[in-house]
Amino acid sequence: MNKEEEIYDLTIIGGGPAGLYAAFYAGMRDMRVKIIEGKDQLGGFLHTYSEKTIWDVGGLPPMKCSKLIEYLVQQANTFGPTVELNCKVDRFVRLDNEILALYTAEGDIHYTRTIIVAVGRGIAETQKLELQGPIECEYENLHYTVQNPEHFSGRRVLISGGGNSAVDWAIELANVARSVVVIHRNKEFRAMERNVSEMHNITDVRTPYNITQLHGDGRNIRNVVITHMEIQNNVVLEVDEIVISHGYKSNLSDLASCGLKMDDGMVLMSHHAETNLPGVFAAGDCSTHESKVRLIAGAFNDAIVAVNSAKQYLKPDAPKMAYVSSHNEIFREKNRQLPSS
Repeated sequence: MNKEEEIYDLTIIGGGPAGLYAAFYAGMRDMRVKIIEGKDQLGGFLHTYSEKTIWDVGGLPPMKCSKLIEYLVQQANTFGPTVELNCKVDRFVRLDNEILALYTAEGDIHYTRTIIVAVGRGIAETQKLELQGPIECEYENLHYTVQNPEHFSGRRVLISGGGNSAVDWAIELANVARSVVVIHRNKEFRAMERNVSEMHNITDVRTPYNITQLHGDGRNIRNVVITHMEIQNNVVLEVDEIVISHGYKSNLSDLASCGLKMDDGMVLMSHHAETNLPGVFAAGDCSTHESKVRLIAGAFNDAIVAVNSAKQYLKPDAPKMAYVSSHNEIFREKNRQLPSS
């Protein structure tokens, strides 16, 4: 059997937090694993806010998201999974011998006994600012993400958005900017309550407002008209930088075409991470069930449950979960290789 026809125990579609932790945990369960990632690097959606500080991963101190990605990739490679980058799965089908064949946009076929769908938000597209008229040009000070917070030092910043990213950037930029105004088209923010309270304390929050006009010099926006969503009065703000944080559009329609049952655009799974297709499981932001937790920490739990279910699908008499690392023989030699503290 040539390399192209090798059959893996588990193929993980997606290299974000859920997929990376699934690869590690599957290694603990002595499964032969392949990760297929559509982009040119592992880490998934985390790359869209690589400079943000992450606080809410259990047991880890606050750190830049780029550092968390580094740790996740390092951990995922513990047991040497096969990794395919720049490889987009178009569809998968079950063959007569019950093996699953994954067909890619690049014309390759990958064979596996089980699948974990962990594509996160899919190939996410940024929700661009929409005005009644066209935006005249690509303004240099109109941003859809924050790559370098120091760029905003001493600047008058306007942030438009109501989710966690908008709130987090407002708090972070308030530490370096001359001023930060936050607007949202709704009165309530869709973000962690503690962060929303902090944002109200250190920035100028105006709701419910929407951006309706931009005025600039051809290269930079100089002032912005915001309009109250209820009484329709206009306010003109002088700005140096604008950050639009209106979320992302995701398209997971390819998954539905494979026969997966969807719910509001996400893969419907059971509490055991099972989809409606035997041998196909789901984890992370692409999936949903009634107790779903949409945090990075929740993605890790999804991954564990999905791997355990995949293992028992392949070997029904296998233990329901892996032994914890302190008692797992698979780590005996690896522990010897660690530097002594």
